[in-house]
Amino acid sequence: MATVGLVVHEHRPEAADLAREAARWLTMGKHRVRLPKDDAENVGLPEFGCLPEELGDGLDLAVTLGGDGTILRAVSLVSRQGVPLLGVNLGRLGYLADLEPEGLTDALQRVIAGDYVIEERMMLSVFVQRAGEPPVIPVVEGDMWALNEVVVERPAAGHTVHVAVEVEDRFWTTYAADGLIVATPTGSTAYAFSAGGPIVSPNVRALIMTPVSAHMPFDRSLIVDARDAVRIEVTDRPATVVIDGREVGVLEKGDAIICTEAPGSARFVSLGPRDFYGILKTKFGVADR
Repeated sequence: MATVGLVVHEHRPEAADLAREAARWLTMGKHRVRLPKDDAENVGLPEFGCLPEELGDGLDLAVTLGGDGTILRAVSLVSRQGVPLLGVNLGRLGYLADLEPEGLTDALQRVIAGDYVIEERMMLSVFVQRAGEPPVIPVVEGDMWALNEVVVERPAAGHTVHVAVEVEDRFWTTYAADGLIVATPTGSTAYAFSAGGPIVSPNVRALIMTPVSAHMPFDRSLIVDARDAVRIEVTDRPATVVIDGREVGVLEKGDAIICTEAPGSARFVSLGPRDFYGILKTKFGVADR
């Protein structure tokens, strides 16, 4: 008997239909079903609802019904518990959700039978250090995790942010820009890519630092070894911190974030080889010879 969580895109009716279908199949097989409370109510399955912070407790599998954005939400809910994720793609071609809806039942059968492998994706650990606090990097406590990126950005139009960056306790430079992105290789195809950053294979373990609309001569990305800590301190007006698309707080002058490789990974179910380069070619219309 397995306990399976469903995380559902709230604005796609087909996601709600598929959630109800999956719940029926699972409960008929005597498996347990769990959804975040709001998701459960939105899809008409309130009896399976739980508090979001309780979703990952004892969960064997999380199934996301939507796209890469739904996966990011699921990762934030269950990644610390090491729960594997199975992404069902209900939108445009994604980098993470590559299972088609009609294949969900067969996929669930295979996963419950143990016929799958796990693909590990590096995550970022982000710790907020307030002005005047000792420059100590914690291992876990007090941090937030990101699968794609953390961004320090201007809170409103018309101003730039000024941030001083250190890599492994050594000063690098001060950026004047609309924002500064620190991305994982998985996140290199997201916001960092739209800001002009490189595409990096998810098999690489690195931090990709990319300024957004830099107001300075050096406006290129810097790829840092994943074992190196990156510290970003606000030196002027306040800046907003955004993690995987969610605003999480504001940094005042003298406040900083410290970015390191997280002690855990996002764990994705793979039912066959995941063709990262094939997805890239399809996404960007790269022609064969």
